[in-house]
Parts: sequence; C-alpha cells; structure tokens
Amino acid sequence: MARQPDSQRDLGSLFALAQTGVEMVAPVAVGLVADNYFGSSPIGVAAGALIGLAGGLTHMLIMLKRAEERGPSEPPRGAK
Repeated sequence: MARQPDSQRDLGSLFALAQTGVEMVAPVAVGLVADNYFGSSPIGVAAGALIGLAGGLTHMLIMLKRAEERGPSEPPRGAK
C-alpha cells in the first residue's frame, strides 16, 4: 500500500515529479502526430524524445536546486 504524504510540501513535490513526467512524454506525442501529418517517419519522434529529455532533466535539476536551498524537510510525525 502506498504511503500517504506527510505535508503539503511533500504533495507539491509529488505533483512536480508528475509534471516532469508529462513534460518528457508530451514532446514525443507531438512528434508522433507531426510524423503522421507530414509523413516524416522517425524524425518527429526522435526530435520530441530529445526535447523531452532535455526539458525533463532541466526541470529535475531546478527542483533539486530548490530542495537544497530549502534545507532538509521536517521529520515525519511521531518520529523522535
């Protein structure tokens, strides 16, 4: 069973990770649609994959930098 998030910050982090996943997949889907429309078989998907990878990694690095600036999160409730 999945663990429930302890705070709003944790929930926000989970949403940011989900957004990063969408940012990585969306360019591939756009490239697939472009390939079907223009008939340029693997070029759009490959370009979308590269753009999605670059955008997703950039977003992840930004999130890591913000997490380091915030400092450590509070311990879980009930922990001593």
